[in-house]
Amino acid sequence: MLEIEIKAYCGDIGAAREMIIGEGGVFRESLREVDEYFNHPARDFKMSDEALRIRRAGGRIMITYKGPRFDSRTKTRFEKEIEVADAEGLREILCRLGFIPVAEVVKNRDIYTLNGIEICVDRVEHVGDFVELEIIGEDRAAAEKRLFDLAARLGLERFESRSYLEMKLSAGK
Repeated sequence: MLEIEIKAYCGDIGAAREMIIGEGGVFRESLREVDEYFNHPARDFKMSDEALRIRRAGGRIMITYKGPRFDSRTKTRFEKEIEVADAEGLREILCRLGFIPVAEVVKNRDIYTLNGIEICVDRVEHVGDFVELEIIGEDRAAAEKRLFDLAARLGLERFESRSYLEMKLSAGK
């Protein structure tokens, strides 16, 4: 499956929430997500445009692999996520295999759903405020059209294709 996603800067989180609900979005949950990213011991994920992270959120622990992006306009990529029981044990295994901890990204996230689209309103420490729109599927063209149409209805105009990790690292945080 593909993660087909766009991300836009958000100048007013409160107004964004109101717009999402006004469009029919349904609030699902608020989470604090702590993502620890790792680099491969023999291949630079920055160069290959891949990501490997351990996410702690809402009492769950996930390991996620993200493949290279398909284009520069969106953040469409292969993604595989698996729940695990022991974050510290997984972290120890990765480090013993030579994976290198790179950085931690912490965000407060409000999640909404609207007609099969997941909408995340994010406040990312040391990075800023954003709205992400995401569809998991295979039809990239149709999904991208739906995402950009919804973004226009929500008044989102300034898009960002970098990951939060890339943004945090480029800001020197």
